[in-house]
Amino acid sequence: MSFLVVVAVFGLVIGSFLNVCIFRIPRNISIVFPSSRCPSCNHPIRAWDNIPVISYMILGGRCRHCGAKISLQYPFVEALNAFFYVAVFWRYGFGWDSGVYAVFCSSLLVITFVDLEFQIIPDRITLPGIVIGIVAGSLLMPDPFMRTTLLGYKASVIGLLSGGGFFYLVAVLSRGGMGGGDIKMMAMVGALMGWKTVLLTTFLGSLSGSMVGIFLMIFRGRGRKAKIPFGPFLALGAVITLFFGEEILAWYLH
Repeated sequence: MSFLVVVAVFGLVIGSFLNVCIFRIPRNISIVFPSSRCPSCNHPIRAWDNIPVISYMILGGRCRHCGAKISLQYPFVEALNAFFYVAVFWRYGFGWDSGVYAVFCSSLLVITFVDLEFQIIPDRITLPGIVIGIVAGSLLMPDPFMRTTLLGYKASVIGLLSGGGFFYLVAVLSRGGMGGGDIKMMAMVGALMGWKTVLLTTFLGSLSGSMVGIFLMIFRGRGRKAKIPFGPFLALGAVITLFFGEEILAWYLH
């Protein structure tokens, strides 16, 4: 249990860094320099005002210097990343695969919040993710649906091609209805976890996206052609597949 507390704290700290990535990557700002600053007054944030979740609560969600409101997204991302880290290590134990899954969840968080605001999925996340997915999937990762065997190079490459290839085909047939970021994101998912994960992630993402789209049309008056970013729903499908894919497949087969 004490180990999971350490994991949670580490997840909070990384979550704070993810907020930097979410804000700076789509704006083409370095994620290293300058140090964290208030987006309203540009005043540097002191270390004691940058403690994940706790500083937000102490400051009442406002900048100490200018009093501007700080988005609730900041503590939410930090807490959600910590939750994912604890869930990964609780389910899969202490190992290299758990570390890779934790990084994968963090990547999906950045993708989700960037896509929600800017409707883009950054190449700075997906392209390194594809490379890491191929290496880790070939050498380290177990098959998510058969944990006793390694995924292997062949399954990793097939996963990459099936994820990227299927979504590329959808993009061509829909004449731009699917973005290039979604293609690279699913190539990353397939490379890390194999082609069966691509199928389940796509199904779950499409199902959740359709439900939200119908809700927006009925209750918010959004038209059928209104643009809704698909990345967050694919990320949700990937997370559900990561934690429950084996059980979902067993339920389906029976």
